[in-house]
Amino acid sequence: MEADPYSDSMLKSPIVIDNGSGVIKAGFGGEELPQKIFNSYVGRPKHEKVMITTDSQDTYVGENMEKYKGALKLSYPVEHGIIVNINDMELIWRHVFDLLKASPKEHPVLLTEAPLNPFANRKQAAELFFEKFQSPSLYFQTQAVLSLYAQGKTSGVVLDCGDGVCHCSPVFEGFSINSAVQRIDIGGRDVTYHLMQLLRRSGYSFHTTAEFEIVKKMKEKWCYVAPMGQLGPDELYNLPSKSQGIGLSMGGAGGTDHQTIYYLPDGSPVNLNREKILAPEILFSPDRIGLEFPGIHEMVISAIKRCDVDLRKTLYNSIITAGGTTLLHGFGDRLHKSIQKLAPKDMKVTIIQPNNRLHSCWIGGSTVSSLKAFSRYWVTKKQYEEEGGYRAILMQSM
Repeated sequence: MEADPYSDSMLKSPIVIDNGSGVIKAGFGGEELPQKIFNSYVGRPKHEKVMITTDSQDTYVGENMEKYKGALKLSYPVEHGIIVNINDMELIWRHVFDLLKASPKEHPVLLTEAPLNPFANRKQAAELFFEKFQSPSLYFQTQAVLSLYAQGKTSGVVLDCGDGVCHCSPVFEGFSINSAVQRIDIGGRDVTYHLMQLLRRSGYSFHTTAEFEIVKKMKEKWCYVAPMGQLGPDELYNLPSKSQGIGLSMGGAGGTDHQTIYYLPDGSPVNLNREKILAPEILFSPDRIGLEFPGIHEMVISAIKRCDVDLRKTLYNSIITAGGTTLLHGFGDRLHKSIQKLAPKDMKVTIIQPNNRLHSCWIGGSTVSSLKAFSRYWVTKKQYEEEGGYRAILMQSM
């Protein structure tokens, strides 16, 4: 009997890659937190090279590019959870293996993805890992399900809001109710882009991809979700800007906030007023930027309503948030009140905001991939080659 050349590799720790639209988190299964976290973009010089230096490169990935960011054009290989540039994605995944000092031929790989992604997305990832990286085995799992594993729960609704996608996945007693999964292609990157546009209207000039990343830092530090009912739609867009301060309760952040000054890397100030409230509003009202999507609170309600009536009470009582966008100040309070308003009368709505929600997807992947019982779920390279590969990946389930 011919020995399987990949059997020994199953004894190696699996590599878990949370493949976000904005951030890559990577590490080994069984560990508490990801070892490596870096932005999911690739930089290329936007100016002609006239001097040869020791660290001159054609492409930059991860921490290698931070000091050159202003001279680079940034490209994002994942948009709204979907790989749009497989060549740049390959550069990022190679960087993951380099950072972890691990050979892709020796470790199984668990790769996360957003639910309801097109099969073509999974197909090209499988081709890359099995055919180019020669990975011994591969497993795909949706981010929301892994976030539930991270909390040690078997039932609940996971609202995962990342950089490119917000999705809602109901799970009952360990069974994902796939027919009820909801998704909208809006996320933290859209909030950043909207903030960038609002600042332009206020007279500031932000245009390049490097400046986009500066605005992203502004968003993460100062943007917050206004409490429900505190501002009406018309009032919200007539808030004072630039020279006039405003006083509003920050909900989840606490206290009263007035005009905020953010200093750019060159020392010039940016006054943030209405912009820091307006930008996150698109999560609850995507129509503000012309998108015909439901708000995230409406998405949660829709997902629960698609489940059996006997399950709904349990699901309303266990709505778990995950992803970096849920870290916005006031997010949980606004979400709770918005869902409570739409839920059946007297229904108890509970929003659970874990402290580890920024990494909960990766933590869930680390947990399940290290279980002995999980070994039967891997799709091996041998299966991929013998079964035509695509069928094995498509039929993969847990």
